[in-house]
Amino acid sequence: MQQSRLKVLPRAANAQAMSVTRETVAKIASLARIRMDEPALDRMVPELNAILDWVEQLGEVDTSGVEPMTAVIANHQRLRDDVIDADPLTGGGIREAVLANAPAAEHGFFGVPKVIE
Repeated sequence: MQQSRLKVLPRAANAQAMSVTRETVAKIASLARIRMDEPALDRMVPELNAILDWVEQLGEVDTSGVEPMTAVIANHQRLRDDVIDADPLTGGGIREAVLANAPAAEHGFFGVPKVIE
């Protein structure tokens, strides 16, 4: 059997276990605008408590030797070089051609209807 490299830290003395009540589930459902009947509320209480227990267990793991990361697999951005006028059709310097498509051009810009009084 392989042993875990992470060690579990004891919970702080003042830390309280999180749990939800039926009333809490009803409030969460109301805030989320989810209609739940009475039996559904009763079924959801132990499910949410099990999730909170699991999250609490994660908090007890010593991760002091683990480097922060944003993903499990290394990701590399595939970005093109930021070159001005790289594409002659969209690169710039064609203001007049672009404004020729505008329904209303004013002072070298697209004219739009006023929306704020």
